Amino acid sequence: MAWIDVRHLTVRYPRAPRPALQDVSFQAERGETLLLLGPSGSGKSTLGLCLAGLIPDSVPAAMQGEVFIGGQNIANLSVGQRTAQVGIVFQDPEAQFCMLTVEDEVAFGLENMALPREEMGARIAESLRLVGLEERRRERVDRLSGGQKQRLALACALARRPSILFLDEPTANLDPAARFEFFQWLARLRAEQPETTIIIVEHILDDLIAMIDRVMLLSHEGRLVLSGAPAQVFQTNGEVLDEMGIWLPQVTALARKLRAAGLPLDHLPLTVDEAEEALAGILPRGPLPAEPPRRVQGVSAGGPPALEARRLSFRYRADAPEVLRDLSLTVPQGAFMALVGPNGAGKTTLALHFVDILRPPAGRVFLLGRDITELTTADITAQVGFVFQNPEHQFVERTVEAELAYSLRVRRRPESEIAQLTDALLASFGLTPYRKMNPFALSQGQKRRLSVATMLAVGQRILILDEPTFGQDRNTAHALMERLQTLHAAGVTILAITHDMQLVADYAGSAVAVVDGQVRFQGTPHALFANEELVAVAELRPPPLYQLARRFGLRYGDGTSPLSIREWMALLQGAPAAGGPAKRG
Repeated sequence: MAWIDVRHLTVRYPRAPRPALQDVSFQAERGETLLLLGPSGSGKSTLGLCLAGLIPDSVPAAMQGEVFIGGQNIANLSVGQRTAQVGIVFQDPEAQFCMLTVEDEVAFGLENMALPREEMGARIAESLRLVGLEERRRERVDRLSGGQKQRLALACALARRPSILFLDEPTANLDPAARFEFFQWLARLRAEQPETTIIIVEHILDDLIAMIDRVMLLSHEGRLVLSGAPAQVFQTNGEVLDEMGIWLPQVTALARKLRAAGLPLDHLPLTVDEAEEALAGILPRGPLPAEPPRRVQGVSAGGPPALEARRLSFRYRADAPEVLRDLSLTVPQGAFMALVGPNGAGKTTLALHFVDILRPPAGRVFLLGRDITELTTADITAQVGFVFQNPEHQFVERTVEAELAYSLRVRRRPESEIAQLTDALLASFGLTPYRKMNPFALSQGQKRRLSVATMLAVGQRILILDEPTFGQDRNTAHALMERLQTLHAAGVTILAITHDMQLVADYAGSAVAVVDGQVRFQGTPHALFANEELVAVAELRPPPLYQLARRFGLRYGDGTSPLSIREWMALLQGAPAAGGPAKRG
C-alpha cells in the first residue's frame, strides 16, 4: 500500500471563484521525493494543508475526498497524530510562529510531542545547526530577517522528524548560497533517512532537480495534469509547461532554444553536468567580444541621484549589533539596480531608510537631492513606491479591487479614472477573477502581484521592490518584469532587492552587494559574478548558464562570461545581445 494515498480531493475556499483543487488523486511511496509544480494559485499550498489535516479542521474550506497516510484516513487521526506524521513549512513562515525566541519556537512543537527534556535539547541544537541559526537561538523571532525566519520554520519542522515533509517554497527567502546548502542538506537527509517522504513546492529548480524522483503538475484549475519522472516531464511536455508558466532548469531552457535553432540535441539536460555532456562536441567555440553586452538604461532626467545614503549606520536596539555600518550608496536616476547579499546583511533595512519607515539621522539619506528627514510622508510617497518583502504588511482594504483603488482615492483621483486603472491592473496582473476576494485570502504569489500592482497604480518615478518575483510562476514573473522594464525604459528608477540571480542576470543594469551592513561591490552583473571571492563572501551563486559558460571556457575579453539565454543565443548566432532579455525558462 502506498504511504500517501489521495483520492478524489476537491477543496473550495469561502467566496472563492472556483475550487482550489479539483478531483486530485495520486499515490506516493515511502521515501519518495516529489516536486509539485503549478502556476500561481493552482492549489499547491492547499494540497499541503490537506495532507497536514489543517483543512478542514483549522483552515475554513469545504473538502471532499479522502487522504490516507500509512493506510489511515487522516480524518480519523487526532491533531497530535497528524502533526507527528506530517511536517509542513508554510509559504509565509511568519504564519506558523507563536513563541518569542528562536529556541522556544523550535521547542514548542517538541513539547507538544511530550519528548524528554534531554532529547528536546539535542533536537533543538541539531535543527538550528542544520539551518545555520545556532548562534541566534536566544534571538527574538520578530527581529530575524525574512530569510532567517524561513530557516527557523525549517528548523521547527525538521526537529519533529516527521515521516512526511511538505516544503512550500522552503528557500524563497534564502540567499543563493543558503538555498544551495539547504538542498545539499536535503539530499543528505534522503540518504540518512530513506523512509522520509518529501514533497517540495519550488519555482527555482536548478539546485534540487537532481534529487527529484517524480514531478507532479497542477493546472490553473487545480487539476493534476502530469505526473512522471523529471526527464520525461520536461522532455515531452514543453507546450503544457509553457502554457502553465512552469519554470524550467536554466540549462533545460537553453537546450530548448538551441534545439529550436537547429542544434542536434537528442535529449534535454536538467543539470549543468548533463548540459556539459550534451553540448560537448556540438557547441561552436571561438573568441568572444572584448566586453559583454551592456544593458540599455532608462531615460534619465538628470540632476541629483534618485536615492543616496551617506555614511549611514543603524542598529535595532542599543545592545544589538549594527545592521548598517557607515554605509554609503548612490542610486542614479534611471538605474535598474539589483541589491544582493546574504540574509541579514541589511538590504531591507537600507530600503526602509530610503522611504523613512526607519528614520535616519539628518544628513544621511537623500531623495532626489533633498534630506529625507525634511520631507513629509506625502512628499516621499509621491516620489517612491515601496513593495514590502511580506506583501501582507501593506494591505489595508477588504477586497482586491479596493486595495488597488486605495492609493488613488487617497490622492483624490476621479472615480472614472480609478475604475479604469483598477480594471487595467487587475487584468494585467491576472487578478480579475479575484477582485472581490479579501487580499489575505489570495495565494502568496497572488498577494505579491497585488502588492506590486498597488504600487504601480500611483505612477511614482522611483520603485523599490523587495523580492519582486517571490512566489511567481514563469508567466506572471515575466509579465511583471516586462512591466518594470517598460517603466524603466520610460525613466523610472528601479531598485530590486533579490535573491533571484537570474533576475540579476536578465534585467539589472547594475548590481550592489551588501555584506555585514556595508557595500562591498557596485558594478555590472557580469563583473559581480566574475569576482569569485566576492560571490563567496556575499553568499551568492552564479547563474547556471554562467557556470556552464565557464566550463566551456567562454569568456569575454574582460574575463567575464555569458549570463543569460539571450547572450548564449546571440553568441551562437553571431548577433548582438544588447537590449532587453529573452523570456526566461
